[in-house]
Amino acid sequence: MQCETIKSGIECTFMSKKGCGFLGGSCKPILDKCDGCERILKQADQNYCLSFPDPAAKWRLGACGMATHAKTESKGGETKVRVGQQKQKKK
Repeated sequence: MQCETIKSGIECTFMSKKGCGFLGGSCKPILDKCDGCERILKQADQNYCLSFPDPAAKWRLGACGMATHAKTESKGGETKVRVGQQKQKKK
């Protein structure tokens, strides 16, 4: 359904006929860490995330998985080398 509280007109999984089903009944504003992300919706005097109703929850364990401005560091460069494998003998 489309949001009828803060993100009016945007598709929202928490919206139902009874209203917003998210904790507190509406989305939470973005954090400072979210500044620069492409998924920000500007409404009146606050900014909200288009992907998550509570952006703070996504940043608790590290970088947000949907952040377009944050680069995640990968452990690339390590390749597995198989040693000691032999072909079986044919009988």
